[in-house]
Amino acid sequence: MSPDAIARKNLDNAEFVQLRRATDKLAASLNKRLSGHLEVLKSLFIARALLGSYVKSASMEDVPVSDKAFADLQERYAAVCEKPFGLPRKLQPPLAPISTQLDASPFQYPLAIPGEAKPIVVTSPTRWVLSYRGECPLSRLRSMVAGTETRVPDEMRQGLVNHIALVVFLKYFPAVGQLLSDLRYRVEVESLPDLGGLPVVTATAPLSTFLPANDFILQVTQLSGIAAFQEIIDREAIERIPDLLKDSLRDLLS
Repeated sequence: MSPDAIARKNLDNAEFVQLRRATDKLAASLNKRLSGHLEVLKSLFIARALLGSYVKSASMEDVPVSDKAFADLQERYAAVCEKPFGLPRKLQPPLAPISTQLDASPFQYPLAIPGEAKPIVVTSPTRWVLSYRGECPLSRLRSMVAGTETRVPDEMRQGLVNHIALVVFLKYFPAVGQLLSDLRYRVEVESLPDLGGLPVVTATAPLSTFLPANDFILQVTQLSGIAAFQEIIDREAIERIPDLLKDSLRDLLS
């Protein structure tokens, strides 16, 4: 997400404390809701149904779309694996087993503030990066790229595959993505610039968020000593949650 795309509102300290508490409460509920949905739907996201014998499993059966799907996975992987990861371009099938569990990592992006040497890392309470679960989630990929954690090439490769495979899965099985949309998530494929343009699936809850002014963000981060900030959920947005089914039925009669 571009920082320019998010709304800005001026806050005083009392308003910030109140809205931050409300945001934390809502974020915890939204995280729990998404985790529950992903747990119930996990049987629909089996990577073997897409990649067949290209991924190790007990059955190792061919599936009709596996050749095209693996070629797609290979192309997307090759486009990002060298920089900044330093990994070989070619994947060697059969790939290591891909979990049937899905992970949801909070969506983060850098906010550059004029005059400051380092950007502020902003986290969204209503948006997540989805992937197949593995030993190298998004946080570890970022740590390895930044050099704050020792690089483990096999784990990095599997981490990339776990993210890209879900992108390819939803391309070939769009009805599964539609189920998430029917649960009021906006599902999109985006690229992460800090990870070489890694394509990922994002899910966004239908609640708008905003940031206060840069000066206020700096004040908060300087007091905390951590260059990180969380978007604030607009309480009025709860009343504006769209009903997509109602809207689609209304459109049929208009």
